[in-house]
Amino acid sequence: MSDDRPVGIVLVSHSAQVAASVAELARGLAGGGTAVPVAAAGGTEAGGLGTSAELIAAAAASVDRGAGVAVLADLGSAVLTVKALLSEGDELPEGTRLVDAPFVEGAVAAVVTAATGAGLDAVEAAAAEAYSYRKV
Repeated sequence: MSDDRPVGIVLVSHSAQVAASVAELARGLAGGGTAVPVAAAGGTEAGGLGTSAELIAAAAASVDRGAGVAVLADLGSAVLTVKALLSEGDELPEGTRLVDAPFVEGAVAAVVTAATGAGLDAVEAAAAEAYSYRKV
């Protein structure tokens, strides 16, 4: 990335607490800095479990620095909500991409990679590669 604009990361979960905790973990493992804009979009506006198109759109707008936005989602309807927003075309910042990656490991890989100054393609690739992380 030549102009020092970081890729933004949005973490979409059915739970506000899960989204916020994964964001905190990813930031911490990336060195704890604020160089990478990360936003959690969890739960509903009323604080319940679920997904909210409005919260997702607001989170994406808040992390957009012009280098693209990588969105990671936890489960089915979160993915469907992001896909619906992307298909509408004007709800999310230009360069927003839904990343097919495991939620926790992918989020960490995305934030760590974005912190190196990598572009959106590299951030997406690192997050997706997290599917191959073996635990045993």
